[in-house]
Order: sequence, then C-alpha cells, then structure tokens
Amino acid sequence: MKLHDLKPAKGSTKRRKRVGRGKAAGGGTYAGRGIKGQGARGRRKKRAYFEGGQLPLVRRLPFKRGFTNPFRIEYQEVNVGDLNDRFEDGATVNPEAMVSVGLLRDVDELVVVLGMGDVDKKLNISAHRISKSAAEKIEKAGGTFEKIELLVTGALATVKKLRKEEYEALRQQKQAK
Repeated sequence: MKLHDLKPAKGSTKRRKRVGRGKAAGGGTYAGRGIKGQGARGRRKKRAYFEGGQLPLVRRLPFKRGFTNPFRIEYQEVNVGDLNDRFEDGATVNPEAMVSVGLLRDVDELVVVLGMGDVDKKLNISAHRISKSAAEKIEKAGGTFEKIELLVTGALATVKKLRKEEYEALRQQKQAK
C-alpha cells in the first residue's frame, strides 16, 4: 500500500453544496439567504451580544456589573495605635468612649479593632470584632478584650436599621435569656 492508494471510508465524505448556481443546482434564486435584510447582504454570522446595531445592554449598563452582598455587615474601623494615643493606661475603651474622643462617628454602628500601630498601655477594650494581630498586641501589653455581642445580624443589620427603642428591647430580651 502506498500513500496514493489511501482513500476515505465510503460515505464519510460529501461534496459541499454550491449555492447560487441556478434552480437546477438546488440552491438557486436567493441561495438560502432569504429575500432581503442583513442576512442577505454580506456578513451572515452575528456576535453573541449583537442587537441589530443598537448599543448592547452590557455596554449600556456599566454600573450593573459585579455583585453587592445585601447581607454585608459594615464596621467602623479603629486601629490599636489610635487607641494607644487617645486613652490613658488602664482605661476602659468602649464605643461611647471612642465617640467622645473622636475616633468614631456613631455609637450605634458596629466597631472593629484593627492591629495597625503599637500598644504600650494596658487597655480594657470592648468592641464587636477584633483582628488577630490587634488581639495579640493588646494581650502583650497586658490589656483585655471583651466582645460585644451582635444582636442583629444579616439583612436586619444592613438593610433594615432598627430604631433605638427596638434595639434596646431586643438587647434586654437577650439579657433576660
């Protein structure tokens, strides 16, 4: 057997249809392109998001890209270095005290203590969350950290803000249990 003896299997190949060669050829008149319109003239295949020349939806709405988590819990951030600068040795640091010295904007917002800066004072800190590095620095300086329990989590904490009276009632219910 030689290279010129090789042939494809019987029935595996088919001649292409030659369109636009008259009625007798089977693909005459409009050659399978219809009568008029964009498909009959030039380019036949359209891009995935093509909308007939109209500006595509993905280009009209740039602000709709991505995802925003509706259950995200927002925290006010405070660094241990700032706490060290603003409070005396042995002080009790809670959200009310942080607002009074100007570290926080709002007492009702949640607070997270982050580890940027150094601590050389013994501080008794209470906040809703603390980073690992901040906890290590506070313990190393001889201070303590007390976690304030999140009463409302998820959608209630971010989407629906509770009035102060409702929040206090919920807190008293938790303490009664």
